[in-house]
Amino acid sequence: MEKIFTELNKDSQSAARTGILHLPHGDVETPVFMPVGTNATVKAVSKDSLHEIGFDLILANTYHLYLRPGPDLLEEAGGLHGFSKWNKNFLTDSGGFQVFSLAPFRKITDEGVKFQSHIDGSRHILTPENVVQFQSQFNSDIQMQLDVCTGYETEYKQAKEALRITSDWAVRAKNKWLAVKNEKNYQGNLFAIVQGNFYKDLRAQSADFVASLDTPGIAIGGLSVGEPHDVYNEFLAYTAELLPAEKPRYVMGIGTPDYILDAVENGIDMFDCVLPTRNARNGSCFTHDGNLSIKKEKFIHDYLPIDPECDCKVCREYSRAYLRHLFKNGEILSSMLLSYHNLYFLHNLMNETRRAIKEGTFRSFKTDFLKRFNAKEGL
Repeated sequence: MEKIFTELNKDSQSAARTGILHLPHGDVETPVFMPVGTNATVKAVSKDSLHEIGFDLILANTYHLYLRPGPDLLEEAGGLHGFSKWNKNFLTDSGGFQVFSLAPFRKITDEGVKFQSHIDGSRHILTPENVVQFQSQFNSDIQMQLDVCTGYETEYKQAKEALRITSDWAVRAKNKWLAVKNEKNYQGNLFAIVQGNFYKDLRAQSADFVASLDTPGIAIGGLSVGEPHDVYNEFLAYTAELLPAEKPRYVMGIGTPDYILDAVENGIDMFDCVLPTRNARNGSCFTHDGNLSIKKEKFIHDYLPIDPECDCKVCREYSRAYLRHLFKNGEILSSMLLSYHNLYFLHNLMNETRRAIKEGTFRSFKTDFLKRFNAKEGL
């Protein structure tokens, strides 16, 4: 299989590493955080702002885009890039997690997942094959296999059955992906997904199987699904160690500094989450001294920036008092500015993280950053 990842630097005290992802719409430095653009747009953030911050890779959602506007229209428009005019890379997830969250409205069989649309109640089916087909119509630079995600405290028998289905689907997804590449010269990359819930034997079985498939990259699924942080750390470390070093590794659905830095320490290269922009729309901002809730009354007369140490344009130009005023009055600009800041903060954290790995200071960087970040949480 064609290699899409080059490892550049390795930390001597942990599994942390830097590298380059070689993708159809340009190289991406890793470790990398990917903003989530569910409907081919990151909420309240323009593509120009994403360019300005420095992102090269964002995530879009197959479930939502399949339902509206539909894969045929997206293909007609030139894929996600032609439709949205974002000229960097797109990763699309398979829709499996969204179906997982719609438990009352779906049925999982060996064939695929039957579900009702959250929009109009219409009935649909996702299969490993049509999910690959949809994502190739989107012209995704990275696409994910359809999988079965299980929640924390799922019983062993159910977790084992979910893994059996996920593994079968991975084989079918790869076969369809190879066929589409051959028939349509599709350049996007398929990532298979490790599952197994919180059972180490199932995780080991899944990691071994996924590695044998030799897809361009590997994702670790089924983490950050309600488990305690120490359990997340334990199973992240256990699973990551089982994966081949030459493949890029992606942990799905994490977006806070502590979870991200824990992932980096365990050799993870990619992560995504809706949290930075969702929190921003609810008035919560990242700072070096923890999370700041802009809605608090104490900021009425506070003319400092959100984070005095952040050099993003929001912190250079606007005060806490003004941003609180926007939020309390329901102004759209509040979501735009706070989302920009939160994404800039995480992007800058990744820049600092890569620098620390290159300089051999990652462990101390992580310790110092989180000690300060967690000391005043709830600013």
